[in-house]
Amino acid sequence: MNHIVYNAIRTPDGTVIESRTRHDYVTHTDKNGKEYSVDGGTEYLRGSTKDCTELHIYSDDPHVDVREAFRWGTYGVDGKAKLRYVLLKDLSTEHIEAILNTVTFLPEWRQDIFKAELLYRRD
Repeated sequence: MNHIVYNAIRTPDGTVIESRTRHDYVTHTDKNGKEYSVDGGTEYLRGSTKDCTELHIYSDDPHVDVREAFRWGTYGVDGKAKLRYVLLKDLSTEHIEAILNTVTFLPEWRQDIFKAELLYRRD
């Protein structure tokens, strides 16, 4: 089963808006005066679909696309830094291994993405 990895749209003026988490409702008023929205993070897709370009990436898309879109939220090594989102391709191998070894609530599809990245790097 495929899962949403990246939930975003590009509005007619070129603005990309992304929903990162469930109920993360993001809007943008375009230069054309219309309001565009995206919502649902990696849980569901909701928002504007007319007059915009859907940029959604799914877990069963080619890994080269997934690694350019999938983001991991991190508070840094000590857990005290401000939350920032890092692209999968930019996470260190050690960080990915630590995620796989310590994050007990990680859904299987996300584990598969991290494992695919480790394989990608080895090849």
